[in-house]
Amino acid sequence: MATSLASKLSRGSKPLLGSLTNGTRSAILRSSSGMVYSGPFVQQRTFIQMGTKLTVVDNSGAKVIQCIQALKADKRGARLGDTIVASVKEVRPGGKVEKGKVVRAVVVRAAMPRGRCDGSEVRFDDNAAVILDDKNDGPKGTRVFGPVPHELRKKKHLKILTLAQHLA
Repeated sequence: MATSLASKLSRGSKPLLGSLTNGTRSAILRSSSGMVYSGPFVQQRTFIQMGTKLTVVDNSGAKVIQCIQALKADKRGARLGDTIVASVKEVRPGGKVEKGKVVRAVVVRAAMPRGRCDGSEVRFDDNAAVILDDKNDGPKGTRVFGPVPHELRKKKHLKILTLAQHLA
């Protein structure tokens, strides 16, 4: 049965569906107005907005936080170096932060590309944040893991830069 189906879908040595499976990820998108788009599937990177989950890259005790609000004038969301209000979703045992607590955090890695003044752009594989202390706007933890971009210097987060292991 499978051979008869394959013979029906092929014409000579080329399959009829060959344009959709030519080695790249492809998709057919159909909009509500009936327009059809067929082409390579490209994931669009967006701002960090309400509902975005971020990994925590300091030793404050939290593993995952979820963004509640971006503290910024831009309504689209937060980018590298912006402060967000987030809820703690997962914690490590014996940490300084409890599950369900509302905290402020700084975005230190974002999957959305950010242009630099020399024409290059910086983009990371994941979204990550560092939790801030309530009193003095410094980080709650004493170590920051992974690369941190130097764009945080413009946003006046110098304490995070001094605790970071790698600068990107």
